[in-house]
Parts: sequence; C-alpha cells; structure tokens
Amino acid sequence: MRVLRVRDPFHRSQLAIAALFCSLGFQYATWASRIPAIKEDLGLSAAEVGVLLMAAGIGAAVSFPLVAVLMRRLGSQRLALLSALCLALLLLALAGAPNYPVALLVMCVDGVLVGCLNVAMNAQGAELEKRYERNAMARLHATFSGGSLLAALLASGMNAVTSAVAAHFGAAALFLLLLVVCARTGLLPEQGAAGEEAGAAPDASPEKKKSKWTVPSRVTLWMCVAMAFGTVTEGAMNDWSALYLEDVAEASAELAPLGIAVVSGMMVVARLFADGWRSRWGDGRVVLTGSVLAGAGLSLALLSGGLVPALLGFACVGLGIAAVTPCVYVAAAGQGSDSLTLVAAMGTTGLLAGPPLIGFIAHASSLVWGLAAVAASALVVSACSTRIRWPATTG
Repeated sequence: MRVLRVRDPFHRSQLAIAALFCSLGFQYATWASRIPAIKEDLGLSAAEVGVLLMAAGIGAAVSFPLVAVLMRRLGSQRLALLSALCLALLLLALAGAPNYPVALLVMCVDGVLVGCLNVAMNAQGAELEKRYERNAMARLHATFSGGSLLAALLASGMNAVTSAVAAHFGAAALFLLLLVVCARTGLLPEQGAAGEEAGAAPDASPEKKKSKWTVPSRVTLWMCVAMAFGTVTEGAMNDWSALYLEDVAEASAELAPLGIAVVSGMMVVARLFADGWRSRWGDGRVVLTGSVLAGAGLSLALLSGGLVPALLGFACVGLGIAAVTPCVYVAAAGQGSDSLTLVAAMGTTGLLAGPPLIGFIAHASSLVWGLAAVAASALVVSACSTRIRWPATTG
C-alpha cells in the first residue's frame, strides 16, 4: 500500500517537495544550534553575535531582485535543487570560517540562498495544490518544523560525542545532500515560463511581467506585511521563549527549554491538520482566527505572569500562527511568481531579522515588552488578513 502511495504522482511530488522544506528547516536549525560554539571559537561579543544573525537577514532582504531573475531563468525546480545543494555546502564554509569578517560573509550568502530556496520550494508547493486541486501546503510547512526538530536532535547527539563544530556540520551536510537526492526525481517540471508556473496570466506581455514586480499591487503589499509580521512572530518565539521562562517566569534550567518545545510541537500538530481546516473554512478565516488566537493568547500570558500561563500562551502562538505562512504563500503564488518572490523575501527577512529586533526591544526595555511586540505582530497579521484576496477553497 505504501508503495502505491509513493508511485501516485501527487504523493511522489509531495514527498519530494517535503524534502526541500525539511532541508531548509534542518539547515537553519543546525547553524542556529551551534551559535554558542561559533561565538566561542571566533571570540565574539554578544553584540557581534547579534550582527552575525542580522547578516543572514540582510542577505535575505536584498536577495529579492536576484531571486526574481533566477526564478525566470532557472524555474522553481532547478533553483530549488541548486540552492538546497549550496546551503548544504555552506555549513562546511561556516564551520571553517577563520575569522569574523568571513563568518559575516558566509551568513550573508546563507540569507540569499535561503531566500532562493524559500521562493522555489513554495512555488513548487503552490503548483502542487493548483495541479492536483488538493490542499498540501500546510503539511509541507510541517516538514520544515520537523526538519528543525531533527536538527536539534542531531545537535544534541553530536555534542555528546564531540564538541567540534566541523564534525557536526559535516554530518549535517551529508544528511542535507541525501534530502537533495530524494527531492531530485519528484519535483514538478516547469509549465511554460516561471511566471506562468506560479499563476501569472499566460497572455501577459513581457513588459507587464517585468514591471509587475517593480510596482507590486496593493494586495501584494498586504501579503508582504502579513508575511513579515507572521514570520517575526514565529521566529522570535523560537529564539526568546526559553529565555523568558528562565528570566521572567523564573523557571528552572530544566524547564526553560519547554518554551521552544511547546511552540514547535503545537506548530507541527497544527500544520498537520491545517489543510483540513483550509478545506472546511477557507484560508482567510483560518489566518484571521489563528493570528487573533496567537496575539490574544500571548498577551494574556504576559499580563498574567508565571510558568503555566506562559506555556499556555506559547501554545496559543504555535497553534494560531502555524497556518499563516502556508496560506499567504498560496495566495501570493496566485498573483504570479514575482509576487511570490517578493512575499517570500519578506518572510525570510522576518524569520531571520525578527529575533534580533525583538532582542533590541528587550535590551531597551524588558523581555516582557519584547514579547509584547511579538503579540502585536500577530495582531497585525489579523488586520492584514482582511485585505488579502484569498484563493477559493479546494479539497
């Protein structure tokens, strides 16, 4: 029975695209898990670590023009495989970085490559839903969270064996290469131009296609805002929840990691079920309800204080924000590949640059206010969701 499912064209493509999502989550969590070791090896200060993290966000932010060109010339299939391969090799470059300037350059390139893979794999996911008229994007994003979990487990296991970053990143690169091989045979071929593949009008002139991304529509701009604040919420919770539990909620060192576990666990569960919610209630209602739940739940937790309210609030964030990015990516793909590229660039920027920005707010005031900004970000998403043109409900 399992063989029949794999041979089915929909499931074969779904598994191949899922390998790309898994690889991105795995690669991101791999280097993030070794930031303390990289800090020690290079002799960095806390401020320099913050700039190192920002370098990846800057790379993602400036990658939009390049990604748009590469999507047109290579298409999502080839761009996805090429960027996934380069991200695997980039781990080795980061492990071998001899000094801080080289590490900054590597992280900036990482941001550009993450932007490339993010756009290409989401274009593949949107094409999968369009071609087979079946919701699949939320489950694909669940594999991104699953990849992050696998990376955390590998990091823990490698730390028990050796503290060498090079050995850890070498093992991680081998796993990423295996995922690239798994994705290679099942990705969807291009249908015409790259812009047509993501949903652009086939009769649009080259001049219109070229100018579309330079002057994005109002709907695209609302999607960009929703995506940026949605990924800020997602990324900041993963990076700051443990510190909040330990410093503010006064949890023990053993309980502090539960913050990340609760957020990540709820996101994986929600994304596994979110495609069914989308079919039943539509993307717009799922995003609106989820973002309100995330913002209100976290706000109440911050006002209440304490360990239990914090964990409940974090669970609300994971449950509510999980379906935001899959739904916005599908809506952006419906506006054309240039719209998808711009929205994805904003998403990658929010994911990578959001946590350091929350850190700046926390440094200027307190971590409570930093997470209050996260709650406000979720509520911004809910406001944007009423302005987005959502696709029709599919099965």
